[in-house]
Amino acid sequence: MAPFLVRMANMQTMDGGSGSRGGRDSDFVASLGKGLRVLEAFGADTPRLSITEAAARAGLDRATARRCLLTLHALGYADYDGKFFALTPRVLRLGTAALASLPLPQLVQPWLDQLSERIGQSTSVSILDGTEVVYLARAAQRRVMSIGLLPGSRLPAHCTSMGRVLLAALPEAEARAILDRSDLSPRTAASVTEPERIMDRLRQVRAQGYALIDQEVEPGLRAIAVPVIDARGRTVAAMNTGAAAVQATADDLVSLYLPELLRVQEGLRRVLA
Repeated sequence: MAPFLVRMANMQTMDGGSGSRGGRDSDFVASLGKGLRVLEAFGADTPRLSITEAAARAGLDRATARRCLLTLHALGYADYDGKFFALTPRVLRLGTAALASLPLPQLVQPWLDQLSERIGQSTSVSILDGTEVVYLARAAQRRVMSIGLLPGSRLPAHCTSMGRVLLAALPEAEARAILDRSDLSPRTAASVTEPERIMDRLRQVRAQGYALIDQEVEPGLRAIAVPVIDARGRTVAAMNTGAAAVQATADDLVSLYLPELLRVQEGLRRVLA
């Protein structure tokens, strides 16, 4: 994704003109190039931009930048409060390079690295995107799952520890609507597939402040997750760790890892404005 965007930016395409491309001008979609340049205007140090700021950073005139930003907003790639635009998690679908424009991954990674070293298990942070969780950051120790998980990886929300934390943070009607759109096919013999039972689990998560999954995603895997909460008390992400079932019982996860997860949760709450 990133090399492509760099090539597009280097083409120096402006309103009404294009750079030299070896006589293949007809193959170049100028409006797409401008839209990508507007996307690249966002970064860790500029997560919110006005139209004027985006135009300046993308090297476009204000009218062109405005059309690009409003198109991104209409397609769900950007939020708009009437003055500033900010990218949404939907941009992750365009490639994991888009993670660089969101400050949360860079902020949580050192905390995950320290947590993983302390407990000797892999740790992750994810956000909710539709019916799935998207991994934003990960600190890997030993591999527990059969699939490799990296930033940008996606898993169903309804049967994962982080997904249940994120669903539990939503109003019940919204969480139920997501379940209604989800593929609830069992992944293991322990998977919970009935919507009402999952809703009951979400209520339990909301009451106790953490989610515990016992081999519902993959046989032999247990995981525990807590919400990542900002200074205003909003759940902005979820954080988890997991262990092989032969290493720890479900109760062990609560006694061994929940205090450490809550310790990091409190530290992140202080730094998440």
